[in-house]
Amino acid sequence: STRRAAHGATVHPLQSAHRGVRAKGGEMGASKNPHDDISEVLIDEAKIAARVKALGAEITAAYPGNDELVLVSVLKGSLVFVGDLMRAIDRNVRIDVMEVSSYGGGNTESSGTVRILKDLSGSIDGLDVLIVEDIIDTGLTLNYLTSYLAGKNPRSVRIVTLLDKPARRIAELPVDWTGFEIPDKFVVGYGLDFGEHYRNLRYVGVLKRELYASLIGEA
Repeated sequence: STRRAAHGATVHPLQSAHRGVRAKGGEMGASKNPHDDISEVLIDEAKIAARVKALGAEITAAYPGNDELVLVSVLKGSLVFVGDLMRAIDRNVRIDVMEVSSYGGGNTESSGTVRILKDLSGSIDGLDVLIVEDIIDTGLTLNYLTSYLAGKNPRSVRIVTLLDKPARRIAELPVDWTGFEIPDKFVVGYGLDFGEHYRNLRYVGVLKRELYASLIGEA
């Protein structure tokens, strides 16, 4: 059987969505030079840097005063984004991380049934919280996560995402800041991976289809 990943490509059930996708047996045929596996640079390094700087300024302006702002990074894909974003925010910030999974068993899509693999390390009671995501597609996992964090009695919960893929949306949710809206393509780089590869690329690129064709029955 197969299942559909958050990027819109049907993949082997041993794989997960764009966070930490793994090919069967741990082999996925990545080239020694990761740039060789990219069919198209969707967003280059300069555009990312400029947009992150602008997002930082917008977020700074949205939180007057200097009360602590908690940036919640959703592992692992948002690590690069949150690292750059926090340096673009001119106010007192604290970083915390969560790891969640909504892909498992016989599911064919993210059902919104979420497992918390790593919860927050600190309290957010009475604080402003900003969830930092790498990519939003169906919105089911993030919808759950927003409600979950709201239950911890923060002052506010807002969302910033580097990438938004509205063609995949199932659950409507308010996204306060978006870096880039992208088409329904399988993207990697700037924190996003396939088989734990490509996270270190400085741009967001489209992965060559032949690299995962065998996993979706096309090879």
